[in-house]
Amino acid sequence: MSWGRTGVGDRAVAVGAMAILLVAALSGQHSPTDLAPLGYALLTVGGLALAAYRWAPITVLAVTGLCVLGYQAIGFDVPAVAYLFAVYGAVRAGHRIVAVAGSVIMVATLPLAILAAHQDRPVGEAFRQGRDALQLAWLIAAGAAGEALRQAERRADEAERTREETARRRADEERLHIARELHDSLTHQISVIKVQSEAAVHVAHKRGEAVPESLLAIRDAGREAARELRTTLEALRDDGKSQRQGLADVPGLVERARTTGLDVTLTIDGQCQDLPTALDRTVFRIVQESLTNIARHAAAATASVRIDYRPDTLVIQVDDDGKATADTPPLPGVGLLGMRERVTALGGHLRAAPRSQGGFCVHAELPMDRA
Repeated sequence: MSWGRTGVGDRAVAVGAMAILLVAALSGQHSPTDLAPLGYALLTVGGLALAAYRWAPITVLAVTGLCVLGYQAIGFDVPAVAYLFAVYGAVRAGHRIVAVAGSVIMVATLPLAILAAHQDRPVGEAFRQGRDALQLAWLIAAGAAGEALRQAERRADEAERTREETARRRADEERLHIARELHDSLTHQISVIKVQSEAAVHVAHKRGEAVPESLLAIRDAGREAARELRTTLEALRDDGKSQRQGLADVPGLVERARTTGLDVTLTIDGQCQDLPTALDRTVFRIVQESLTNIARHAAAATASVRIDYRPDTLVIQVDDDGKATADTPPLPGVGLLGMRERVTALGGHLRAAPRSQGGFCVHAELPMDRA
């Protein structure tokens, strides 16, 4: 457990208990002895040990119990305040049997410690003094308080787990609903495009005719769309456990872009690293969407894709020499919006704007530690 508010509170309890014990010792009636410094030291240790009762409740229980027996054996008639806190902490941590056993031992041995300090005192009086130093009612109250808080925390944890399970179930239902909607609305249309384009290419080959580049591009785009849709549906239906595209698939994107007549170069700088799944997929989507926009809107002849591994940041930049100019701001579209949302979700920054020398630039910086 970290030293946050809880740590400060534990230290305050420890210091408060120590102060109570020392004040009780200074104001109490006990015979002066050469062992008085040891008695005050035991009081101090017993109080300060409570600072660790959340981390080591059994150890704190043993330390405070030994301190009580020690200063009582020296002749310090001081209530066992620190031990009561230790019993509370042990029971709250779930060590009920240990707390009960330790308390039984304390009740049995405390009169013996008092007899060691006052050998001329009657046994009955020693037992009464021990009962005053560690009253059974206070022991029961400390244990009951610890158990009550433990049960309350357990119920709160159970309620939190129930809320998480409910939210997870609703997310699963929503994913399945989206998958069904995508399947019903897109699968048929994409299949028609794919089949018709492949049939047209096949007929052209059979007749010995040249196949237009645009028809080949439509066929390849149909295949890619069908594969993308299938991957997306699988991801939605199995909670994202299916294989997803990432940085390793970027060269394939570049090759497909070249088949459309676009001269694309790919440069990867820096020491390659294993990327988190979300970051890996975001890189693929940024490059995919950028190349798609270039093919559809830019009327560009050349483009460059650059991926730069930096110590704590991954930089993706896609440039083209298309018709965009600095005085024509880009029209907002779903593609750019989707890229921006992906980058922002990972704590990164995206700039998509015309270049001063003409053409368009997409520049994204993704922090690898945040991802």
